[in-house]
Amino acid sequence: MALIKKPVTGMKDILPAEMQLRDYVIGVIKDTYGKFGFTSIETPAVESLANLNSKQGGENEKLIFKIMKRGEKLNLETAKEENDLTDSGLRYDLTVPLVRFYANHQNELPAPFKALQMGYVWRADRPQKGRYRQFMQCDIDILGEPSNLAEIELILATTTTLGKLGFKGFQIRINERRILKAMAAYSGFPEESYDSVFITLDKMDKIGIDGVREELEKDGFDKAGIDKYLDLFKGVQDKGAVEGLKFIAETLGEFLDEEVKNSLEEIITSVDATKSADFEIVFDPTLVRGMSYYTGTIFEIAMPQYGGSCGGGGRYDKMVGKFTGQDTPACGFSIGFERIIMIMMDEGFKIPGEDNKVAYLIEKGVQGEKLSNIIAKAQEERAAGKQVLVARMNKNKKFQKEQLVAQGYKDFNEFYKNPLN
Repeated sequence: MALIKKPVTGMKDILPAEMQLRDYVIGVIKDTYGKFGFTSIETPAVESLANLNSKQGGENEKLIFKIMKRGEKLNLETAKEENDLTDSGLRYDLTVPLVRFYANHQNELPAPFKALQMGYVWRADRPQKGRYRQFMQCDIDILGEPSNLAEIELILATTTTLGKLGFKGFQIRINERRILKAMAAYSGFPEESYDSVFITLDKMDKIGIDGVREELEKDGFDKAGIDKYLDLFKGVQDKGAVEGLKFIAETLGEFLDEEVKNSLEEIITSVDATKSADFEIVFDPTLVRGMSYYTGTIFEIAMPQYGGSCGGGGRYDKMVGKFTGQDTPACGFSIGFERIIMIMMDEGFKIPGEDNKVAYLIEKGVQGEKLSNIIAKAQEERAAGKQVLVARMNKNKKFQKEQLVAQGYKDFNEFYKNPLN
């Protein structure tokens, strides 16, 4: 007899209790985003390596699960390089497939196009607690909208969804890539060093301002420039979002286009004035977001009470043009679906309607017309909105009930020789 193997390392089986929660969360997400005008699309799990290696995925391109060529395309005898063996791979995110999708179907889609994608992605990453090689992503994107209306809609849709899932007191951290560059230019960093500076800046929440200073000094940057740079961040501390943004804009002067500051301020004030969820929007000039394709606004969901972030996004106006040759305004927001599920399970979240679950336990001897009457009764209760499980009674009834209770069943109707009497 063959041995039954465990799942592949970094993958996991999903048990019924978690699957029920996942289905509930997916339902809330789709319903809420649908009310904001986002429409669902689906892209294949497999993409061509040419698309996946388009230099749009950053470090993720090093984590691709590659697929060998098939049939006549695969010739092991003449293969000399990896490209001779592989031509496709599993998608590592949903953004690259979306851009390829839009490039192929642009003439069939409305303008602007508001897309909702939910699906699994795969990364050959090192597995750890709460981090697997296969995981669900949930993205909304607006393509073809050049104004900051896209950012406002994305933030409101995402925060409304989180509010409906019971999250409170979280933050939306927001920044602008052009502000990052203006701050670096104002401080005297050479343009070719910006990426290096931003990588160090991105560690601010882990190593603090003194740690950032130390790393920049080790990289050989001028101390006066470093002081000038870090003073900008000190000046924002303890200021509200709008006040912090104004301080940065006034300090940078001609290094920052006023339109950039005005647009970001409008996003902040519009979201604050119209939000329905309990959260704070925070201007955070240390926010970098690692993906190189971001061109403007960037944002991130921070949940300090749970020790980390659970989603983010931004504007990527140049990415579509890499595929089509014509730039298209684009902006997206991704919820950290797996992180949210883990938090909700750890917090013991109860799915609404679980009190409507009832189990009909039928003794083995009940059959024929008596059995039909029980099933008919169960059908009536299902039509009335209850979730009814019909099952034969086990010999160990106590253990069977314990299992059902663990699944959320609280009411039990037990049918013996004379049911429904």
